[in-house]
Amino acid sequence: QVQLVESGGGLVQPGGSLRLSCAASGSIFSISDMGWYRQAPGSQRELVATITSGGSTKYADSVKGRFTISRDNAKAMVYLQMNSLKPEDTAVYYCKARIRTELNTIGDYWGQGTQVTVSS
Repeated sequence: QVQLVESGGGLVQPGGSLRLSCAASGSIFSISDMGWYRQAPGSQRELVATITSGGSTKYADSVKGRFTISRDNAKAMVYLQMNSLKPEDTAVYYCKARIRTELNTIGDYWGQGTQVTVSS
């Protein structure tokens, strides 16, 4: 069994910063790509940023220059540093990881989501 648990969401004023964390645990053999996605009310879930096991990153155009994704492979964690937050960043943020389990199965696993609200 594999679990992803996000933390770090909350209410922040425009221009502020938040750091999201996501911890993977369970019967994990290895983790390849990890990423953050978000879903605003009435909208589809969208990619925010991804990072490979080697550290290569990709960002949505809307967050480039403001958000930074990073990971700690030893701790099986992925982070999202969000700076210069805007009201349009308000959404539920989900982490995702592609995991090979100890039973040698491979799948994409999702966290439960953490709410980020940017408002004055």
